[in-house]
Amino acid sequence: MIARKLEITIKINELPQPKTVENAWQQFDLDCDGRITTITVKPKIYKKMTDAASNYPQWVVAIADKLGQSTELGFVLEESNLQVFERKPKAETTSAFGAAS
Repeated sequence: MIARKLEITIKINELPQPKTVENAWQQFDLDCDGRITTITVKPKIYKKMTDAASNYPQWVVAIADKLGQSTELGFVLEESNLQVFERKPKAETTSAFGAAS
């Protein structure tokens, strides 16, 4: 048997409402298909999310971490890594039938 770690990535496009925990870290819960995922991040990391929400009309945050301890309703992710992306609207395409001649 080969030992490996299980990692999870969650994508969100809405700013969660955090609560402040020890050392000003931000903690929030996400409902992932009925499983409540508790995520704790540094204030600097949460600021990236708030900046994306205020600077981009559409955005996505990818939260990646190893699967933490189980809870009654889901699991915990601690010290998660975040990547923030601006989501660009898809360009409209004109079909050959819709083009003016």
